[in-house]
Amino acid sequence: MPRNKSGSANGGVIGKTNKSSFGKNTVTNKTSSGDVTLQSGTRVVQALIVAGGGGSSSNGAGGGGAGGVRNLEINATSSVTATVGGGGSGKSVTSQRGCAGTNSTLVACSVTYSATGGGFGGVSTGAGQPRSGGPGGSGGGAQQYSSGDGCSAGTGNAGSFDPPEGNNGGQGIPCGGAGGGGGIGSVGADGSGSTGGNGGSGTDFSPIFSDLPNSGTLAGGGGGGAEQPGPGSGTGGSGQAGGGNGAGDGSAGTSATANTGSGGGGGGGGPSNAGGSGGSGHIAIKELNKASGVWSLQSQMSALEQGTWPVFIPPLSYLVVAGGAGGGGAGPATPNSRHGGGGGAGGYRASGFGPSPLRADNIEATPGSYAITVGGGGASGSADSDGTNGSNSIFNVCGSEGTTKFTSAGGGGGGGNGAGSSGGSGGGGSHKNPGNQAGGSGNTPPVSPPQGNNGGAGGQFVDQGGGAGGGGGATAVGQDNTTTPTSPAIGGNGGAGAPNNIANDCASYAGGGAGGARQNHGVGGAGGGGGSPASEPGGVNGGANTGGGGAGQNNNSGNPIGTGGSGIVIARFPGNVCASVSPGTNSLTTLPAPAGGCKVAKFTVSGTLTIS
Repeated sequence: MPRNKSGSANGGVIGKTNKSSFGKNTVTNKTSSGDVTLQSGTRVVQALIVAGGGGSSSNGAGGGGAGGVRNLEINATSSVTATVGGGGSGKSVTSQRGCAGTNSTLVACSVTYSATGGGFGGVSTGAGQPRSGGPGGSGGGAQQYSSGDGCSAGTGNAGSFDPPEGNNGGQGIPCGGAGGGGGIGSVGADGSGSTGGNGGSGTDFSPIFSDLPNSGTLAGGGGGGAEQPGPGSGTGGSGQAGGGNGAGDGSAGTSATANTGSGGGGGGGGPSNAGGSGGSGHIAIKELNKASGVWSLQSQMSALEQGTWPVFIPPLSYLVVAGGAGGGGAGPATPNSRHGGGGGAGGYRASGFGPSPLRADNIEATPGSYAITVGGGGASGSADSDGTNGSNSIFNVCGSEGTTKFTSAGGGGGGGNGAGSSGGSGGGGSHKNPGNQAGGSGNTPPVSPPQGNNGGAGGQFVDQGGGAGGGGGATAVGQDNTTTPTSPAIGGNGGAGAPNNIANDCASYAGGGAGGARQNHGVGGAGGGGGSPASEPGGVNGGANTGGGGAGQNNNSGNPIGTGGSGIVIARFPGNVCASVSPGTNSLTTLPAPAGGCKVAKFTVSGTLTIS
């Protein structure tokens, strides 16, 4: 029989010829603009594009925002053109803002990929002018000279990318600490008292790209500057991931480390105390070994001889739970005092185990290092203030979101004097007059299956004092306050958590925190570590490494408030796979029968999973 010509050309296999990429995982780092010549066999690259960080200014200015970060797998052949954005200049002249960072771009196969420069730190440019932080890849921190100035923290992800290229900056407070600049890992912290807010965290990209600046941790926000009215000196916030530190009265903010894309620190109180400059950007290019079509026999033999033939392991199951949020603080102790809403549970994402409506598909992992982030629980609110959102948890920080990387969002803080905050699951609304205070939205940002639910609404004043809403949980919304004018004041229950047997321990995760009330606190979300008091008064914390929300405060500022529980990340895979975890706080165990000898990697703190 005659042989099919196309089959012969493809090594006897009839089908699409595989356009393979044999880049040998070679990494090229660019700290300045120019072309990069690729190897002849390269067809696909992993590109890390970091823009320049934002600069800051004098007189207690906000911290500069980090440059935007894009971590993309793209087609590329022959050569690519890299343009590395500069860091924004810091300023020392009264009423002059620091400069925003400059965009970084990469052109491959006639397609331009970009990351947005970081936003400038906010400072007054004249009487009555807003002191908002600038927008950018990550937003700059705001300076707020007096209440009612109408200033706001700079917004991140100015390029409207998915996944986002950065986070918002922090807010300042009147005549005190300015907000920190946002980072790729988290929002900038708000100023407090006479202390500037810390910059948002960066991200460690060293598991994917070698020889990066600052040991691989890039794109952190600059610390906010501070001023202390009257005698004394304020304290600046800390920069992150090479970001500049903010300064107190009489001192200058520091500049960010070059080629980190981090933001500059805000100068201290006084017109001549300069703000720091943002760090220049960075571009890293990793030439991949990858293919998606049919392999010819010739290609197979060539790959085997070079040691570049891909090795796959059976599907991996995961559980990613973010940090739960803190409960809201209560108002003054009066018959109609305000009560704090319950903290929302951390976002819950899972495959292979847990309630079937919330199960995603398992993933096909390949040998390599997987950076793991375990989000912390949010702090409880102080009197009359909201609880703090929990922090995100991430499986495979340097992967592609939704396929090899999975991020769960921190829970939304419980309302202290208004609505609950949005997050993985939303925080409960506070008890306040007039009107019901809404619960925060869950599943924020939206993913499928959903990572959480809305918080419950708080009630208005009634004869019995009323109550606040419960925080949302993984499998149920937080309960609304159900007090009526003739019934005892009862806070809303937290939304129920989700059972998940991935670690063979029948544990539950991500229950919402209970809402506060004058007489009867609600109950934390069934299963999943949601905070609820043993007896009135008082709130309790969300369970450690459950992502549970903290309980809201009862009655007045003298009673305790619950903090959010830290998150957790777990991976499960066949027992014949060689793996290790670090640091030693985390664990790798082999399950007994009838679990079939599977291995479970459990992360209670951030670390690295290595599969070989």
